[in-house]
Amino acid sequence: MTDFSLEGKCALVTGASRGLGQAIAIALAQAGAQVVCASSTAGGCEQTVQQIESNGGKAFELDADLSNQNAVKGLAEKAKAICGDIDILVNNGGTIFRHPAVSFPMDEWRRVLQVNLDASFMLCQAVAENMIKNRQGKIINIASMLSYSGGMTVPAYTASKHAIAGITKALANEWGQHNIQVNAIAPGYFRTDNTQALQEDAVRNEEIRQRIPAGRWGEPEDLQGAAVFLASRASDYVNGHILAVDGGWLAR
Repeated sequence: MTDFSLEGKCALVTGASRGLGQAIAIALAQAGAQVVCASSTAGGCEQTVQQIESNGGKAFELDADLSNQNAVKGLAEKAKAICGDIDILVNNGGTIFRHPAVSFPMDEWRRVLQVNLDASFMLCQAVAENMIKNRQGKIINIASMLSYSGGMTVPAYTASKHAIAGITKALANEWGQHNIQVNAIAPGYFRTDNTQALQEDAVRNEEIRQRIPAGRWGEPEDLQGAAVFLASRASDYVNGHILAVDGGWLAR
């Protein structure tokens, strides 16, 4: 299965301190990539790096506030200094704020869009120049079920995830000619910090579980195969696609 090997590749994964980002970083390392793990706080990815290294992989740790454009630019430069060329970018870092739309605070609106959308686009720009020069590269954006629907009390998050789906397609259109594949993964309902409020709501939790054909919430490890596929040569003719990993949620 050499087409799934990531030997000799270097990946940058944001939001890699826990949850989905941690699982993705570990999977890419298991497939052979060296992984730069980024989080919003210093030392945030220590556990992820330790897990990768304990399994014989190679990993590095960086931190950056994704709501700060200068910090995002700095993250890209530091990752390039480690990797040389970044072969794989996973834009997983994100945030959510829950509040009724009628009184949703604009400072939170801007922060969510800055972290979820602006930082992702800036990192895509930062890695694209070398990917174009090298005529190869993989970009994986993390979308959401709210790339398809509206949700409740999360208007900024919904807007950002619809936009992530859009820029994934737009960049695939522009960069496909350079053998760069830009795709997204849309996780269903996974057990992470972002869904903690839903998990703790007994009624909503059960409503969600009953709608999922798989009959359960997703675990971070359920995302690993999709991430390795989209990061590897196995997906060289997959471009501009939003891959739902949702236990069948969208099919119900």
